Amino acid sequence: MMYRKTVLDNGIRILSEQMENYRSVSLGIWVDVGSRDESEEESGVSHFIEHMLFKGTRNRSALDIAKELDAIGGMSNAFTGKEYTCFHAKVLDRHFPILVDILSDILLHSVLDPHDIEKERHVILQEISMVEDTPDDYIHVLFTRNFWMNHPLGRSVLGSTKTVSSMGRECILRFMDRFYRPERILVTAAGNIEHDTLVSAFRPLLESLEEGGDPSSRSKPRITGGVSCLTKDLEQVHVCIGGKAPDLASERRYAGALLNTILGGNMSSRLFQEIREKRGLAYSVYSFLSPYIDTGLLGIYVATDPASLNEVLALVHGEVKKILDGDITPEDLGSAREHLVGGILLGAENTDTRMMRLAKNEFVFGRFVDYDEVLSDLERVTVEEVVSVAREAFGDEGVSLTTLGPLREEDVDLNYLKFSG
Repeated sequence: MMYRKTVLDNGIRILSEQMENYRSVSLGIWVDVGSRDESEEESGVSHFIEHMLFKGTRNRSALDIAKELDAIGGMSNAFTGKEYTCFHAKVLDRHFPILVDILSDILLHSVLDPHDIEKERHVILQEISMVEDTPDDYIHVLFTRNFWMNHPLGRSVLGSTKTVSSMGRECILRFMDRFYRPERILVTAAGNIEHDTLVSAFRPLLESLEEGGDPSSRSKPRITGGVSCLTKDLEQVHVCIGGKAPDLASERRYAGALLNTILGGNMSSRLFQEIREKRGLAYSVYSFLSPYIDTGLLGIYVATDPASLNEVLALVHGEVKKILDGDITPEDLGSAREHLVGGILLGAENTDTRMMRLAKNEFVFGRFVDYDEVLSDLERVTVEEVVSVAREAFGDEGVSLTTLGPLREEDVDLNYLKFSG
């Protein structure tokens, strides 16, 4: 594997990891912008743009784009996150020049036709409705809204019905003019591609983009915590509990990953075993990490019968309390570490994973991070560091609870949110 990086004169970064024994290439064009960069009135515009860039360019209709990608057997997609947007595809190496032409055309020459904007507006409104009709998805929207209240990081990437309904072409163009600038654009590729070939393909297409745009910095969110119970006529009550976790660049990020694994990150985890396997109180129960550039969230999700909620909260409280009291053996830590190592190394065999790693490490660290470094850092994590991260997450003042279902706040025993003492 060979990593190389080139920076064009206008600031666009091109990164590659050559994997000569592969027949495929994964290519991504990234923009360092996401929903946390939007004002309240612009909420959802990054995601709207992601949709619109596939709806036709000066050279191709939406159907042409779809047909050309299908004709080369490409697996293409795009996604918008809270902090970046990505347009990516995976193709056989011999089709790489065609893929470069298509993705660069999408980025540079999309027409943003007003008629297409109206059609796509309805598609996105349906997407918002679909999430709101899916309780195990919608609870996460509600939870983050409560956790980072009155901050862009707490808003849904999709935006709201109100903002998407009123969003016009001028709003989209203004946002792209501010953020779709060379210094925010990153091209990453992994697979059977030589770096010089990659740079030669993109340099003439991208080097004419002018520098500039809005240099505004992101505001750091403040965790609000608290309790929010949304009453809805459902068969189950859906619950999220969480607190602060290490950010993406923190030296404690590996301790956070190990804590998440032990707590609820796999089938042998404590919450899964206690709540599902031993007592059958839930089908779905897990913990999750949501790290960002300057903050992070460690959360627990469970869906259960409303009559069982307080019993489930008592079990969550008990398992968290054990960890806060240092009840983690070296064997626990070793098993969690091996689980993570397995996922990391198995993912390393996938060109998509490597392409995305290139981008994320560049955005967070500004450099390439090899797998040996990751494994070495994981190996050094101690039980004390894992406990320390747990104590930060579940300190009484910062713990947040959100429920969705046929319960009110007075039905919830909030004493189970007090983990210290």
